[in-house]
Amino acid sequence: MTSTKPPDDVGAGTTATAEPDAELQERLEALVGQVVTDAGAAVTVPLALLGDRLGLFTALAGKEPMTSAELAERTGLRERYVREWLMAMATAGYVSFDGADAGSSAAVRYHLAPEQVEAFTNPDSPGYVAGAFQTLTAATRMLDRLTDAFRTGEGVAWHEHHDDLFVGTERFFRPGYLANLTGSWIPALTGIEEKLLAGGRVADVGCGLGASTVLMARAYPASTFVGLDYHAPSIVLAQQRAADAEVTDRITFRTAGANELEGTYDLITFFDCLHDMPDPMAALRAARASLAEGGSVMLVEPMSWDALSEAVNPLGRLLAGASMLICLPSGLSETPAYGLGNQVGPSRMRELAHEAGFGSAEVAASSEMNLIYELRD
Repeated sequence: MTSTKPPDDVGAGTTATAEPDAELQERLEALVGQVVTDAGAAVTVPLALLGDRLGLFTALAGKEPMTSAELAERTGLRERYVREWLMAMATAGYVSFDGADAGSSAAVRYHLAPEQVEAFTNPDSPGYVAGAFQTLTAATRMLDRLTDAFRTGEGVAWHEHHDDLFVGTERFFRPGYLANLTGSWIPALTGIEEKLLAGGRVADVGCGLGASTVLMARAYPASTFVGLDYHAPSIVLAQQRAADAEVTDRITFRTAGANELEGTYDLITFFDCLHDMPDPMAALRAARASLAEGGSVMLVEPMSWDALSEAVNPLGRLLAGASMLICLPSGLSETPAYGLGNQVGPSRMRELAHEAGFGSAEVAASSEMNLIYELRD
């Protein structure tokens, strides 16, 4: 803290530096501390992805604590790199360790606690987060393009991103779908589960790699499903996923836009994709035109709020950042360029649904990450 007393050699016409306001200094220190925390988190995410790619988390899962040398031998990697990675993950709380008082970091023994095993190695756990590492690291590769987009107003289309984004997005959303889709979301719709159990028709628009389509097909074997996505490489992977799950007898995947539905359906779904579309209105109108009598459209959208003050929370921060990197640029990539972003909010989403011709647009269910809208005539 600087003193307000001028030095002896300060003469007439010279003004001494005023003491900074104590409250301002406190707020500044808090903000700098937050930046340090955020910067640490920012470098942790790609390093965690590195551990996922190299099998380091998996090698630690369910094993006795091991040193960096033992983990390197188990994985066939170089010990010095493994040791530094373990240190980074331990400081982040992503890896547990014993022997903290050992004289050398090479002597410390590392392991995964049960919750770390679930979060980093179990793709069927509702707490699985490896997809977030992959998705967010891929999204930042577009930073140069995004810088130009701020000046030109142009978008960055979904298919222009790194391949990790497509796989990472499936890994990121699938745990939530697995935990909620057939257990609570579809049962919350008006009479739809009964139709699917008896044998209905379902279109999954913007299906990506088909995680949602496959989960529904496994839960409702009497029904038939069509998955559509304009991104051809994703459709290829979706077909592989369906074959692995042995549900190809009831699923057809095809490369098509959101407004290219054919036939009528009892349920039409949009999983975390409508807000990314440059023309969501055309997609909604096509869905309405393709609904069978008594059918529903289910929009699974990221959690969002009508007021900014409501979005000031950790999830809102994550989603708004992802929207800036992925969703908004995608929504501005073609005309009419609605540019919704993922923080549409319930009020705006209802307005869009009513404008598309739906008589009813309500939030039917929710989870920590999502709002589930049911649209009906």
